[in-house]
Amino acid sequence: MKTKTVKRRATVSKRQPAKLWQLRLYVMDSTAKSQTAFANLKRLCESHLKGIYRIKVIDLLKHPHLAKGAQILAIPTVVRKLPKPVRTILGNLSDTERVLVGLDLRPVN
Repeated sequence: MKTKTVKRRATVSKRQPAKLWQLRLYVMDSTAKSQTAFANLKRLCESHLKGIYRIKVIDLLKHPHLAKGAQILAIPTVVRKLPKPVRTILGNLSDTERVLVGLDLRPVN
């Protein structure tokens, strides 16, 4: 008896992608600016990517060699590793519209 393989099309919403988003937040120690950036990023992810995101916080004070490989010139910086293409946003992420456009979660008006 032959086995049958059935391919199912994934249903993808235009508002919320189905793939896991991998974000890296580069900071320097736990300064107020770094904590604000993390809080803002987490808030945005919870409201727009709930359940499909991972944030990895990289402290450049502890791992300075990671700044060169990721081409980090200022902190805090968020790098969207997945989904491709890679996107980079600088600052404390307080400008919600700018961050949403930068992460490609909202089209440019």
